[in-house]
Amino acid sequence: MKLKITVLPGDGVGPEVTREAVRVLRTVAEVYGHDFSFDEQLFGGAAIARTGSPLPAPTLDACLAGDAVLLGAVGAPEFDGLAGGLRPEAGLLTLRSACGAFANLRPVVCHEATADSSPLKTEVVAGADLLIVRELLGGLYFGEPRGTSREGEPREAFNTMRYTEVEVERVARVAFEAAEGRRRKVTSVDKANVLETSRLWREVVTRVARDYPGVTLEHAYVDSCAMHLMQNPRRFDVLLTENLFGDILSDEAAVIAGSLGMLASASVGGRVDMYEPVHGSAPDIAGDGVANPLGAIASAALLLRHTARLEREAQDVEASIRAVLERGYRTADIQGLEGRCIVGTGEMGTLVAESVAELADMRHAYHAV
Repeated sequence: MKLKITVLPGDGVGPEVTREAVRVLRTVAEVYGHDFSFDEQLFGGAAIARTGSPLPAPTLDACLAGDAVLLGAVGAPEFDGLAGGLRPEAGLLTLRSACGAFANLRPVVCHEATADSSPLKTEVVAGADLLIVRELLGGLYFGEPRGTSREGEPREAFNTMRYTEVEVERVARVAFEAAEGRRRKVTSVDKANVLETSRLWREVVTRVARDYPGVTLEHAYVDSCAMHLMQNPRRFDVLLTENLFGDILSDEAAVIAGSLGMLASASVGGRVDMYEPVHGSAPDIAGDGVANPLGAIASAALLLRHTARLEREAQDVEASIRAVLERGYRTADIQGLEGRCIVGTGEMGTLVAESVAELADMRHAYHAV
């Protein structure tokens, strides 16, 4: 397999966690004989500081010319005062739109070894395994008109939540197809008792569900879903929802995994797929070598699965994450029982990479017998 990956380290802890994800991908390429090339580009606040733009033209060109984008994180306090279109987050939205990746997949798994790390009771989160499918290119984040009125007092700001049937249907199909390979249940989350966009959402999802008779569909209001996600996360298999609700619910779901640093994401369905951990840039710990790289490494596993179609290698990376956690290694953000071995960003990445190599050696030895 030959693969060209555009790497956007971004801001804050982004470069630190991305470095470890690349380390693991290099190990996969080496032990399985693949040809992965990595093209690192400026993005976000780092790009603003150097070029004045959060998404310079050479960066966008490199992303669109590659097979996949691996992103760290964007955002830093020093850029918060910039106009909306010049902030790091604006570059991220523009990149998502250019890549056309409309479906954001966010797996949330409670590993047995870290079930005690969640602030929720272990018996509540143990065994939880769900997939949040978030629509990524519509809703309030992209809807027009939007802006701030500069006339009169007090000032007024406005955003528009807008969805078309096509946008809802295409992301719904991603969710139902994912459910067919899981526990065959989709929970569609909306606010249909208040919002017209949600009523359209519910109508279209219900229609799409008829094409997947083996999958059970239920509808849930977003506020009720947020409560049940904390009370009984095991009741959910695939959560399907629009952009804003998905953003909020997936961050809330980090409680189930024990830390926001554990969560990965894949943005698929367009011209180029994008992969990034769910956490932000965490500027308060940037450069300290304590950030959790497992979300970025798990994002690399999703890259292997969805873009490279290397399921065996993806499973090996995910198994290596579990193995390292089962051996008691933790980064500082993963709270839990005392007596665990706390390691830094680089050491955690090295441990996972070494485990990947060990698994590959075992596979090779098995096939040689």
